[in-house]
Amino acid sequence: MTKNGLSSSGAQAELLIKSIKDYAIYMLDCDGIVRSWNPGAERLKGYKTEEIIGRHFSTFYTEEDRSRNLPDRALQTAREDGQFEAEGWRVRKDGSRFWANAVIEPILDEDGRHIGFAKSTRDLSERRAAELALRESEERFRLLVQGVTDYAIYMLDPEGRVSSWNAGAERFKGYKSDEIIGQHFSRFYTSSDLEAGIPTSALEIAKTEGRFEAEGWRVRKDGSRFWASVVIDPIRSDDGELKGFTKITRDLTERKMAQEELDVSREQFFQSQKMEAIGQLTGGVAHDFNNILAAILSSIRLARRRIDKGEDANDFLTNAAHAAERGATLTQRMLAFARKQELKLEAVDLKASVTDMTDLLQRTIGPNIAIQRDFPRHLPHVTADSAQIELAIMNLVVNARDAMPNGGDIIISASEFEPEEGGETLVKLSVKDTGEGMDADTQARAMDPFFTTKGVGKGTGLGLSMVRGMAEQCGGHFSLESTPGEGTTANIVLRIAQEEQSAARGETVAPEPSTNSLTILAVDDDGIILLNTATILEEMGHKVFEASSGAAALEILGREKVDLMITDYAMPRMTGADLAVKAREQLPDLKIIVASGYAEMPDGLARNLPRLSKPYSDEELASAIDALCG
Repeated sequence: MTKNGLSSSGAQAELLIKSIKDYAIYMLDCDGIVRSWNPGAERLKGYKTEEIIGRHFSTFYTEEDRSRNLPDRALQTAREDGQFEAEGWRVRKDGSRFWANAVIEPILDEDGRHIGFAKSTRDLSERRAAELALRESEERFRLLVQGVTDYAIYMLDPEGRVSSWNAGAERFKGYKSDEIIGQHFSRFYTSSDLEAGIPTSALEIAKTEGRFEAEGWRVRKDGSRFWASVVIDPIRSDDGELKGFTKITRDLTERKMAQEELDVSREQFFQSQKMEAIGQLTGGVAHDFNNILAAILSSIRLARRRIDKGEDANDFLTNAAHAAERGATLTQRMLAFARKQELKLEAVDLKASVTDMTDLLQRTIGPNIAIQRDFPRHLPHVTADSAQIELAIMNLVVNARDAMPNGGDIIISASEFEPEEGGETLVKLSVKDTGEGMDADTQARAMDPFFTTKGVGKGTGLGLSMVRGMAEQCGGHFSLESTPGEGTTANIVLRIAQEEQSAARGETVAPEPSTNSLTILAVDDDGIILLNTATILEEMGHKVFEASSGAAALEILGREKVDLMITDYAMPRMTGADLAVKAREQLPDLKIIVASGYAEMPDGLARNLPRLSKPYSDEELASAIDALCG
């Protein structure tokens, strides 16, 4: 390159150096005397050119560095190694200090002779302050983590090995730092969790979903277990690379034990409530059945007296039959209540139902209470379950009687009404008493299941709740109006039947003999029911074999030709369902009817067979046979 070219290049370099303001760039001679000064040096160090040229560069060093001869050693290192670079405190003209990055390089002429040094300095005070702040923050965080004793807070590498350990981890896991760092965190898990691969899946979930959180048993160093809440979060670099995991574990053993004790106490409380409710229900059912049995027994006694005198006893026999039907209905409806079975909705004549029940109701409640009926000449039929309606009326009348221990009047009435202008016309059936009435608190709870104001064993506490449930299932509603000292009115509001149909009510007659005589095997472990069933079947014109057990029935089927088997379901040693399976194995085409008092049949063959609900009438028995064999 020509001399002119060198001169041009040197001029350009000088212009470039003078334009740089973020770096102090200047020249030193071989002894360290400042020979040039750029604007960046003036801005950074505070000296003007004329103030610093000719002075030794050690002016910029602290007293500590000069006492250690650091400036001279820096120049010597630059000569020997070709460069000196370091960071440290430097001093401005005003005496303030800044953290600097300094680079010193030797300058050689064209002949390779050393003629001085080039020195560049950069102010790194802000970066150092940020680093110090970060370091202090990290230290404070480290001290915080180390000081936490209620949580185990530690780090895992990407493979799950422990890389840090705090005092909380040592306290309730039992390992010291030098015992656990470098070990895999899976050693804290139970053997069953290890077999299930829980540690591996926990890290995988944390890695893919951003967090893993769970509770479970963990194992201490001494082998004891504790209930832990665990959170695992992934640690990633700025570019998303997985660097490891943070793991926080909390010992919740005391809380879990307290919760388990609370659960046990709550279960014991619920069990005691259940037993109390069962006891109350049992006593109440006995009370309600006693009312029905009283009507049956008194009617039978009166019928016997009439028969002994040669007088007509049909009225009392009819009353006994009606009362027995009420008892059957009570049992079936309680089972329906327990299993939430649907009601059999039909068009019901309320006026006829109440009229037919009046004699039975009067005998049930006694002579010191008068029952009055108040019905319009024409009352539309309503949509309801006839048996359930009669049971509801019985419940309401008995409740009214119990509210009038000194006697009084019960008025059963019904009327049409429109709840709002232009709305659907409904029918309201009311049972009103002149008794004690109820206060607001009692009225508010009166329809709650198992709530009763009667003595122990004198009511189930289900009466009003069953009436309300029945009304709502029929599409209506139930309400109470009561004033203390003035009596109570119970209102059942029902919808008018779309197609009114009158249920024919007549005397029970003996079944007509079937024109199709069958050979029937009757099976029941109750001798009275078996005798009555066989007698009814024989009156129908059938040939009947009797068996009091499943084994006896199979023996008869093995030697006699039978068209139909009617079997009870609940029998000892072999149920009706078991008998049906074994009978079909012998006779695949045998027709079978299962009779049961249960509200629902269990799964299996018996559930798919024709069924008679106990107790059943003669007509229902004949209809079931005709439907299957007619």
